[in-house]
Amino acid sequence: MHGGGLELALVFLLAAVLAVPIFKKFGLGAVLAYLVTGVVLGPDGFSVVNDTERILSAAEIGVVMLLFVIGLELSPSRLRVMRKPVFGAGSLQVTLTALVLGGVVLATNLHWKAALVIGLGLALSSTAVGLQLLGERKELASEYGRLGFAILLFQDLVAIPLLAMIPLLGSTEHASVNWLSVAKAVGAIALVVLGGRVLLRNVFRVVARTRMPEVFTASALLVVLGIAWFMQLAGLSAGLGAFLAGVLLADSEFRHELEAQIRPFQGLLLGLFFIAVGMGIDLDRVIAEPQVIAGGVVVLLLVKFAILFLVGLRPGGLIKRDALMLGSVLWLGGEFAFVVFSDAARVGLLSAADHDRLVAIVGVSMALTPLLLIGMARLLASFPERPATREFDAIPDDHPEVLIAGMGRFGQIVARLLVAQRIPFVALEHSAEQVDTLRRFGNRLYYGDPTRPELLRSAGAQQVKVFVIAVDDPDTSVRVTRLIRRMYPQAKVFARARDRLHAWRLMDLGAEVFRETFSASLEMGEQVLVSLGLSAKVANDHARRFRDHDEKLLREQHLVYDDETALLQTARGARADLEKLFEADQSDSDSMGVAKAPKQT
Repeated sequence: MHGGGLELALVFLLAAVLAVPIFKKFGLGAVLAYLVTGVVLGPDGFSVVNDTERILSAAEIGVVMLLFVIGLELSPSRLRVMRKPVFGAGSLQVTLTALVLGGVVLATNLHWKAALVIGLGLALSSTAVGLQLLGERKELASEYGRLGFAILLFQDLVAIPLLAMIPLLGSTEHASVNWLSVAKAVGAIALVVLGGRVLLRNVFRVVARTRMPEVFTASALLVVLGIAWFMQLAGLSAGLGAFLAGVLLADSEFRHELEAQIRPFQGLLLGLFFIAVGMGIDLDRVIAEPQVIAGGVVVLLLVKFAILFLVGLRPGGLIKRDALMLGSVLWLGGEFAFVVFSDAARVGLLSAADHDRLVAIVGVSMALTPLLLIGMARLLASFPERPATREFDAIPDDHPEVLIAGMGRFGQIVARLLVAQRIPFVALEHSAEQVDTLRRFGNRLYYGDPTRPELLRSAGAQQVKVFVIAVDDPDTSVRVTRLIRRMYPQAKVFARARDRLHAWRLMDLGAEVFRETFSASLEMGEQVLVSLGLSAKVANDHARRFRDHDEKLLREQHLVYDDETALLQTARGARADLEKLFEADQSDSDSMGVAKAPKQT
């Protein structure tokens, strides 16, 4: 393309705007849309762009910003918690994959140095593609999503010594320079970490005082790109610098504002990065040697998938379904492989032909992964897996006065209040993950299904004075309440209700219900009235009257909730009564001399 930068930008934006909605409509995802767009626009497509390396270098800013946003989500304390999956699962995956793939390459009669570099380069997965796919599927917070991120983080860390090692393997004349580069790299990381802790927050405090959003945006971009540039000067990954900057600001008061400012730029530039990767796929090489490229892609995907699956099971601790999804997200090659293979070719470890083959294999694997992930997800959906079984916990007989069924956000508040009063209680939770998570924070709760009579007996339910039913699922809540009513008919039962219908079903069983959002919503409504000019006393009185009216209506409708006609009639009548109630309040206020605004004539 012979046009200027503006014309080129318009072509990219137009292609993205057209491609992404079309691919999304067919459930193919944005990553594949960008990659295909790059192939179409690149030198092997319509040749809209021929200088793909320059575009790829510029587009790597998108990866830099992605890693900065990820760093904002990870405080240093959380990183310390993640050290086991990062250095345990991550190192095991890289080592095993490099050994197996390096062995395959060694069998093709390449030198051991080339086999080592190729094995390590192919062991790295694409951080940009992997995190984008996890984000699109809303799986970043899932078990396999967290483990996948930990593995990707270790891969980014191991890429640094790998890039430093390549000149040493290529020839001895680079050795002194290379050891100097290692020293510079360590010094750069120390300077960013130590200097960033002192400077970054103070910089943003000063900028925030200007109260100018555009200055804050410019400062955020300056910090991200400046640290990335500094790390690149030291011979490190620009993405690692951005990630460290994000981690240093993760605990700051500016975290959410920074994330909001960076995300729009990150999304656009990340799309440009995927387009540039698509442009870099050498279709001529694929067409000239289809068997070699296809065989390389198959070996890469199968070897990495198998190792990731095994690492996911142990030491990752995933169930089989999640381990399969982990393999499907990370079995592709990565963007660092392009840099690794280019450096290896520069120092003579790889021939030009081998370099082109490897780049084509990595590029094709990146293009195929979104499609293969969709296929794996649909395959697993058609074969629902039985949840992993776990023995219910043994519960000591501590003579509890209260039994809490369900330790989500609702049950935890009740439990904390009981702890503060030193009232003995026993808490049951049917989610093994929730039990393990809360126990790490010192909470005493036990894994078990509260709908099982034998579990209630072993929990000492016969001595319990009050049962608190705080499970999230309405049907389970009703089953637990029904069981308690049958086994312990004299017990007091307080039950969390999601909505009015759920409340009525629990009231049928004699439970005292607490609608989970009613009190908080009413409290907010009271504050809204105060902010609109009512006195705090009047607003509180109105809220109290509304509560009394609504609770009376809840009891009245409980008698007819299985009759839709009668239910609608009582609802209409209640609305009219409510309006009259507050009209009477207004009349009382007027008769007491509350000033009215004069009429306009």
